[in-house]
Amino acid sequence: MYNRRRQLPMTTLAGTLSVFLALALPHASAADLTPKVLNGIDVLRRQGFSPLAGKRVGLITNHTGLAADGSSTIDLLFKSKACKLVALFSPEHGIRGAVEEAVPSGIDEATALPIHSLYGETRRPTAEMLRGLDALVYDIQDVGARFYTYSTTLAYAMEAAAAARIPIFVLDRPNPIGGIAVEGPMLDADKTSFIGYMPLPLRHAMTVGELARYFNAENRIGAELHVVPLEGWKRAYFFDETEQLWVNPSPNMRSLTAALFYPGVCLLEATNVSVGRGTERPFEIIGAPWIEPRRLAAALNSARLPGVRFVPLVFTPTASVHRGSRCGGVALVLTNRSEFASVLTGLALVSTLRALYPGAFEIDKVLRLLGNQKALDALKSGAAPRAVLRAAEPQLEAFRARRQRALLYGAASGGKGREP
Repeated sequence: MYNRRRQLPMTTLAGTLSVFLALALPHASAADLTPKVLNGIDVLRRQGFSPLAGKRVGLITNHTGLAADGSSTIDLLFKSKACKLVALFSPEHGIRGAVEEAVPSGIDEATALPIHSLYGETRRPTAEMLRGLDALVYDIQDVGARFYTYSTTLAYAMEAAAAARIPIFVLDRPNPIGGIAVEGPMLDADKTSFIGYMPLPLRHAMTVGELARYFNAENRIGAELHVVPLEGWKRAYFFDETEQLWVNPSPNMRSLTAALFYPGVCLLEATNVSVGRGTERPFEIIGAPWIEPRRLAAALNSARLPGVRFVPLVFTPTASVHRGSRCGGVALVLTNRSEFASVLTGLALVSTLRALYPGAFEIDKVLRLLGNQKALDALKSGAAPRAVLRAAEPQLEAFRARRQRALLYGAASGGKGREP
């Protein structure tokens, strides 16, 4: 349940945003304030919510569910005369995106609607939660990495909608790290979980709407799926090229740069290396008490990884791994985001830590997020990161071919991005 003393309701946030824009840009017209790319909610709003006409709707969303003018999807559907919003569903981190543990169900103070948690006692909508609904709507910003849990919440919701024989509408949003560069390796089929719904590469280069189409076809979910597409989005766009406002999708995803680093740096998340949680720069720095910063930075820079360099530093995280302990490590500095290869960089971090600190680094725990046993075994044997990715290429090429059928926004140039 919300706490008004600490958090503003969606309507207040939208109003504050509108006032801020008006003050900051007093001579700008409404057209000047419209971003280059419109999200699915903007397109649905322009349609007068007609696809949902006459339906009792359940909405899966969080604080990222915003229209171009800052209005929340919750408020827009609740006030719509075309449909009746009757229930809310929240993913990991809660409907406000601020919770770091299990999320309780509750009541939305602004609308008095029930909020069903999908990251608490259950991670799937139950038959009881769906009773009386004519449709589910999904509107959450993803970040483009396989193990970001919002996409699994989407897939579970699609399965539940199919079982209940109600349609699900996905309001599409951009992939913030672009729609071209696909990076492996693929998730092993026997390692699916809440952080890996089905075999995908670590960086899939699909929008949430395209992911929904892929899940529905490849996992044979059988959902009556309707994707309300983006308008104006191009596969080569990074998030800042959409002209939309960045909203942290989760507490530690605080910038586009962090999102770019995330598919690679997060491979260390389950190990005994801090990925910067409990600092001002999550996923932009890594470290541990047993790392000598200059030694690690020199080794990583000697690998000449594209689009990134490494700067030695010392930090003390206030949360998560090594909380309260002084850590040596490196900061990742993005030098060319078009050339940057996130997963190659992550594998280089794993490989270099194994080589420099074989008695300290818990490399076996990398498997939890890497999700590919063959790739981990190769890294443990001393294989170069580029060789690991080359070995994964046949599976990745097969994925690219299947992925093409799910794409909504033009060709992806093979989806290869920069070769490792």
